[in-house]
Amino acid sequence: MKTFATLQEIANLDLPNVPGMRALHVRAERNNWLRPEWEGVYWRPRSGAGGGVEYSYKLLPKVAQLAWVQRFLDCSDRQPDEAGDHGLAWERYHEASASQKAKALETLRIMEMIEQLYQAGWSLHEALTAYNTEQCATVGRTTVMGWKRTIRNVPREHWLAYLVPKRKGPKASHAQCSEEAWDFLKADWLRPEKPTISACYRRLQQAAEEHGWTFPCEKTLARWLHSLPIEVVTLAREGRDKVKDLIPAQERDRTHLHALQAVNADGHKWDVRVQWPDGTIGRPMMVAWQDLYSGMILSWRVDRSENTDAIQLALGDLVEKYGIPSRAYLDNGRAFASKRMTGGTKTRFRFKVREGDAAGVMTILGIETVFVTPYSGQSKPIERAFRDLAGDLAKHPALAGAYTGNNPTNKPANYGDRAVPLAEFLAVISAGIDEHNNRTGRRTAVCKGVKSFRQVFEESLAHCAVRKPTQAQRHLWLRAAENVMASKRDGSFRFLGNRYWAEFLHEHMGQPLVVRFDPQELHAPMHVYSLNGGFLGDAPVVEKTGFDSTAAAAVKKRAEKQLAKAAKMKLDAESRLTPSELAALLPDHPEDHEALMDQKVVTPFRPNAAVTQSRPAPLPETDDEDDDGTTASILHFMRRSA
Repeated sequence: MKTFATLQEIANLDLPNVPGMRALHVRAERNNWLRPEWEGVYWRPRSGAGGGVEYSYKLLPKVAQLAWVQRFLDCSDRQPDEAGDHGLAWERYHEASASQKAKALETLRIMEMIEQLYQAGWSLHEALTAYNTEQCATVGRTTVMGWKRTIRNVPREHWLAYLVPKRKGPKASHAQCSEEAWDFLKADWLRPEKPTISACYRRLQQAAEEHGWTFPCEKTLARWLHSLPIEVVTLAREGRDKVKDLIPAQERDRTHLHALQAVNADGHKWDVRVQWPDGTIGRPMMVAWQDLYSGMILSWRVDRSENTDAIQLALGDLVEKYGIPSRAYLDNGRAFASKRMTGGTKTRFRFKVREGDAAGVMTILGIETVFVTPYSGQSKPIERAFRDLAGDLAKHPALAGAYTGNNPTNKPANYGDRAVPLAEFLAVISAGIDEHNNRTGRRTAVCKGVKSFRQVFEESLAHCAVRKPTQAQRHLWLRAAENVMASKRDGSFRFLGNRYWAEFLHEHMGQPLVVRFDPQELHAPMHVYSLNGGFLGDAPVVEKTGFDSTAAAAVKKRAEKQLAKAAKMKLDAESRLTPSELAALLPDHPEDHEALMDQKVVTPFRPNAAVTQSRPAPLPETDDEDDDGTTASILHFMRRSA
């Protein structure tokens, strides 16, 4: 509260029993307000330009003091920056109701007024009487003394937290309830079927009568159930996806990007019955690519389902028309995360990642792939564009009678009246997407409520460097990619029953290769790539011929001669030395060919010893008297054998 002012300021406040400036100055001199011992209490030097003296409101008459306090007393509910040991009291204050907080603030204002008047020399009785008279209130001394006991030894900045009125009456938790009954009620109510509290309460009555449980009334139990944590109730009754909604959605700012720096893609199934050229009827699937900076739809394709071919062709349209984007945000679906699109990307989490996998189209083009959460509009803004297109184009007058409704229970009255031809459907979609891109007044951060998606895209694209594809790279989005193995014998490879070969395949015999082909033209030359994405050449198909076809045999013979001739020319280019020239370059042999090396260790030759060792040793004779001639026969046989 303001407590000091100059005589001029006091005179200008028009307080009761306070004279004008001249008379107030005379009063100050007569009563000697500038006593040295009163400095800091009743007067103080004025700070700021001009200097002077400021006087306390305590020098004024009591009526003027009361008016001063009422005018300058300022009570706010601002919490101090540091709660310290009083954090629990502030938590209780924040949990209080609005009426309790308002009452606490009024109590604080009364206590502040009494405190200021008490410091000015008033008694508690005089301060209370003045307040009650001024405010027409009936605040008693006992009540004020109770407040003073509540805030005793509490710093001034924490009074508000302690002056919150205490809750009167018994708490809801004081009601008698068996633990088994409370568990039964919670288990019954916290279910995905979302039963009502009344139905759960009736079942609780039946179970309690059987088991002898005690429980309060339905209103009390309902209050207890609603006091459970909101995340627990949401998870049990709504599901895991609804729990995510309790976290505020992330606000993604795209103003720092530029055109083609980042794109996102997704598929959308149209709620329209379309007749395909073969006569079948179905709902078409559109795959589209959108620029994240501007929100413009860059390319799109329509097919019967969300497949890799449609995604690849739509990406080719984007690259051909505008350039190669730097980054792409895709969901982890089977079509978008296929090896043909993102093979070789380290962040893929679908399909098995093998070391020999072929590099995908986006990997070869150098497009950084970021996989996001499926069915998440915050991660892929193109889903927001699909919602606009579905509301505008699916209900277009040209498609009347073909609209199916956005769910089975929301079918129109004319459901199934017709199926629009595919060409007519594509014309409506093409015109609608052009209007979507060119519509001005877009309320986005980059359009600023004035420009269209196309305008901001073209303005940004004109001031940034864009990567353009080479002629060899144009095969990437027009052909599907498959791994093949070149033959170890001649380098040819087989695919879908056909055999393909070209001369450059001799350098890759027995190696895995990648081929890109047009599914509609399997007899067209295959575009052959290495595993790291390098373009090697085109391999034409090797046509099958009849067994007795002499023309085909002549063609093969001519090809063999041409290959042999080309190989001979390459060999001549590689072998620049004749055998005689090669031998002449070798070093000469030494002249003393028959010179023997001086031997240091020798073995003596003994002819007699060698002969003796080669003869068999004589067998010993026996003198056994019991021998019946068998032993002699055996010895005779052994001598003959020796």
